[in-house]
Amino acid sequence: MTESTTPTLSAVHGDPDAPIAVVHSRIRVEERRLLEEFDRRKVAYELLDSRAAVFRPDGLRLPYRGALSREISHTRNVYATRLLEHAGLTVVNSHDIITTCGDKLLTTLRLLESGIPTPRVLVGLTPDAALDALDEFGYPAVTKPLTGSWGRLGARLKDHETAEAILEYKAALTGTQHQITYVQEYVDKPGRDIRAYVFGREVVGAIYKYSDHWRTNTARGGRPQVCPVTPDLEKLLVATAEAIGEGVLAVDLLEGPDGEVFVNEVNHTPEFHGAIDVLGTGMVGRYADYVLGRLDPR
Repeated sequence: MTESTTPTLSAVHGDPDAPIAVVHSRIRVEERRLLEEFDRRKVAYELLDSRAAVFRPDGLRLPYRGALSREISHTRNVYATRLLEHAGLTVVNSHDIITTCGDKLLTTLRLLESGIPTPRVLVGLTPDAALDALDEFGYPAVTKPLTGSWGRLGARLKDHETAEAILEYKAALTGTQHQITYVQEYVDKPGRDIRAYVFGREVVGAIYKYSDHWRTNTARGGRPQVCPVTPDLEKLLVATAEAIGEGVLAVDLLEGPDGEVFVNEVNHTPEFHGAIDVLGTGMVGRYADYVLGRLDPR
């Protein structure tokens, strides 16, 4: 393993023995496990810190056989993957997947276009417009930022008065994207969500995330437990992966009170330390298998 911050021109572009670029900014549990797996297999890789990387797009050729993006910043991830693809590299995950799944509205539109069941959604291009439409849309509802993870800045709107207070705060936030108001119907789930992992079109496993809070993110204390992958669930997950594209995906699903299952979100750079605890460490090896299968030209 080597550390690099500035991609340079190189004649070894496309060499099957060249290293894999691992795009990152922080090395978390997931990245450490993947790098350990690459080390165990004697796979050459180079850490590419997005916070220091500099690219020259004109005639860009890079000394990598491909790239694995584990960048946590959505903005840097979007542009880094596009630059790497511009240089002719295969990137896991692709710029298209990063762009789509990093934006909740774009994800919803992609899912709806493929007939994937999702919670009902209301979109206002300003918070005031969304507030005016919410009485007809119905309460309770959930508002979320278009980009972000770990459930941050999500809020449950119990009634008009609550919505008025929260959307007034949203209207005061800086940044034009915060003004786009994305609202989902509140699904009365059974105290848990489902997170499933799909590599390519293969369902690797699924977990329940239990919590007394309406947000069940493991980052917020959600308790993982194995979720059986039924034929119906597998069919829905494969269809979701086909709608989003070929890559490493974590699909978040909600169970409705009448047994219906909705795809809530799709994550493009998934955390999986909670899943490893209940599904086993073989998941890391399968992740590496998938990445190497996509990047190895031999």
